[in-house]
Amino acid sequence: MKGKLLLIAACCFSLCSQAQTDSTGKSSLDNQSDTIHIGNMTIVRNGKSVGEDSIVINTHSHHYMPSNISTNWLIFDLGFNNYIDNTSYASAAAQQLAPGATGDWFKLRNGKSVNVNIWVFMQRLNLIKHVVNLKYGLGLELNNYRYSSPLLYSENPATSIAYDDARHYKKDKLAADYVTVPLMLNFNLTPHRRNYFGFSAGASVGYLYSSRQKIITAENGKQKKHDDFGLDPWKISWVGEVQLGVIKFYGSYAMKSMFKNALDQTPYSFGIRFSNW
Repeated sequence: MKGKLLLIAACCFSLCSQAQTDSTGKSSLDNQSDTIHIGNMTIVRNGKSVGEDSIVINTHSHHYMPSNISTNWLIFDLGFNNYIDNTSYASAAAQQLAPGATGDWFKLRNGKSVNVNIWVFMQRLNLIKHVVNLKYGLGLELNNYRYSSPLLYSENPATSIAYDDARHYKKDKLAADYVTVPLMLNFNLTPHRRNYFGFSAGASVGYLYSSRQKIITAENGKQKKHDDFGLDPWKISWVGEVQLGVIKFYGSYAMKSMFKNALDQTPYSFGIRFSNW
């Protein structure tokens, strides 16, 4: 019995001796680091030996640092068109263009007049600490105005507009497309965030490169006519945008009528902008 007790005691003594190794010796655990993450702070404990531990604290910044000049390629806008009609339909010019016309002729179908803009690029140039920037670009404005009434544009010998109630119209719209250059002051309220909060305001100049009327009738199917229809070749507008993080809105309001004479219809558009900034 005593022999067994002595054997057990010897084993315990041996285990305790192995546990109390030389503190200056190296082990696999000594080469490992302990890492703790607290928010945007990283604490690294890197100890090579007891008494020689080193603690490294790294702070990771998530701030976005914008460049002085940044370019955004292929921006898309999707929105709606309308216009403010101040035409005097009793005037001789209006009656010559559209005999018998009233304001009801040119009312648009709600939600059917679509504005699509394709900006080839936009650039942002830092002016004051990335808070105030100059923003400019180049793109295409594609506008259509879908009428509620069956209006028919004719171009020979001169532009005229008739109320065509002899046929059943399924679609009737006037399209006007412009090459446009916008120029705006951009105010970035959170300059160190990629998806910032801010707004822009300025003006744009557009040149009419394509205009047409598209109608679809039950009797004749689809028909297209290409002409300027008395539209002003230049479109100068007030423009603006609002950015709320990842959500962006745009708006445009022309400074004058889109027609050269007779019709006084000032167009405007608004919608959602799809861009990186």
